Amino acid sequence: MGWKDTSNGDRPSNRPGKRRNPSEGPPDLDELLGQLQRRFGGIFGGNGSRPAGDKKRNGRLTWLLIPLIIGGLVLAQMLYIIDAQERGVVLRFGKYKATLQPGLRVRLPPPIERVYKVNISQVQTFTHQASMLTQDENIVKLEVAVQHRIGVPENYLFNVVDPENTLRQATETAVREVIGKNKLDSVLTEGREQVAARQLELIQGILDDYEAGILAVAVKLQSSEPPEPVKAAFDDAIKAREDEQRQVNQAEAYRNDVLPKARGQAARLLEEANAYRARAIFRAKGEAERFLKILAEYREAPEVMRRRLYLEAVESMLENSSKVLLDSNNSNQLLYLPIDRLLGSGASSNSSATSGPGSQRPTANDDADPDEFNRRTRRTLR
Repeated sequence: MGWKDTSNGDRPSNRPGKRRNPSEGPPDLDELLGQLQRRFGGIFGGNGSRPAGDKKRNGRLTWLLIPLIIGGLVLAQMLYIIDAQERGVVLRFGKYKATLQPGLRVRLPPPIERVYKVNISQVQTFTHQASMLTQDENIVKLEVAVQHRIGVPENYLFNVVDPENTLRQATETAVREVIGKNKLDSVLTEGREQVAARQLELIQGILDDYEAGILAVAVKLQSSEPPEPVKAAFDDAIKAREDEQRQVNQAEAYRNDVLPKARGQAARLLEEANAYRARAIFRAKGEAERFLKILAEYREAPEVMRRRLYLEAVESMLENSSKVLLDSNNSNQLLYLPIDRLLGSGASSNSSATSGPGSQRPTANDDADPDEFNRRTRRTLR
């Protein structure tokens, strides 16, 4: 009889409940010893035709080897490794003891302790398809994909008989509740993300109430279709909504282009107005200060200031005039009048008013200074 493979004899499945067949009894000890003698007999002398003393000595060595082999097998059963993505749930005499983290671990030999390794990082997905009634009494066809993984290993193993079936029932309950509280238009168009988020919240709430040990990762609406008789109308409504959004985006782009320019022009006008106001205020203050200074001098010498003001007014009036005023009765001085300059100035002004842009007429005595002439004239008048 050959060796029996006992490497998987105590390895647990994903969930407890698999037990050894009661009809399988323990191995026969005499038969096991005979197998050991036959296998290791060559080490101690080869065949069985040796003298009685050698056979007796070989028998003692065999009995010493048997505990070592059994001890090695027991030690191999006690040592085990938990991978990084796994957690080890320990049962001692069938009662939950602890949940172990990844690493090399030691346990008591079976059946004292059993360890169930549970993968908590693997994300699984299942889909749920159904036709449901919405809030506005329309029927919608849905396909919902639920992604989930094991969250609490001990709850997953022992609290619920069939966690996967519990998850499916919780999904159907949550989907029907959410769809029943929303209108068809919201489920098909802009409310899809809100519907999926609410379904995920309800599914996780149901699983937490049952302490199923499952963590719902995500819920996605794979497809949602209206009833076939009204599908064309809903397609038109969706297209119209997309056109509306496109027009809104174009209007936003136009506003973003126009408003900055308008704000810039308004800021420029405001700065110009502030500059004009400051200039007008400074000019008014200057004129007021000038007037106050003249007033003070006028109060000290009224006649002098009156004559001065009169002469300054006449000077400012005649400053840009080409006319010459003479007092023929009281003046005995010989005056030199640049008649050619005066005539030239008058001719130039007339030609500039009547001639075209390309016509020019020469003037006499262009090198003469009219300002100097005016100053000499005023001195003569004084």
